[in-house]
Amino acid sequence: MSDRAALLKGIRAWLVLFVVCLVLSGATAFPLVHELRWTEDLLRWLSAPEHLPALMEWIERVRHGLDTADADYPFLLYGTDWLAFAHLVIAVAFYGPYRDPVRNIWVVEFAMIACAGIIPLALICGPIRGIPFWWSVIDMSFGVFGVIPLYVVRRKIKRLETLTGPNPAPALAT
Repeated sequence: MSDRAALLKGIRAWLVLFVVCLVLSGATAFPLVHELRWTEDLLRWLSAPEHLPALMEWIERVRHGLDTADADYPFLLYGTDWLAFAHLVIAVAFYGPYRDPVRNIWVVEFAMIACAGIIPLALICGPIRGIPFWWSVIDMSFGVFGVIPLYVVRRKIKRLETLTGPNPAPALAT
């Protein structure tokens, strides 16, 4: 296998991993009410109230809020449907780098910027919305862990670019 083919295979594998994680994280935003009930049941089964009381109190509070919203104000949950949809749409954008990584490296760089943006969002909006700091740290970890495969992909794309040369800009019609 040539260096170019190996790089392309590695880029595509990392992109598939990232897209799968993006789709899964988005898809889990649709059934929040049920997921939180299942999570609470699982944590009780694991004896979390005894070992992690702060986590259990937070999960109970969030579940109560979601139950109330679902029963009295279901339109509020429409916002999480849009969150899920956004994840799915962003995942589709990665078809470009999968098909032509050098030309579409900007998608990877855009996603890296988005991952970095998670940290100030969590640090600013978390306290405003009453989110415990430790939960904001969990949220920030999505940006930290998300940028790792993207960084690997970007480096591989840059190496691929040195092997193949940059893509020429398309000619403009006059």
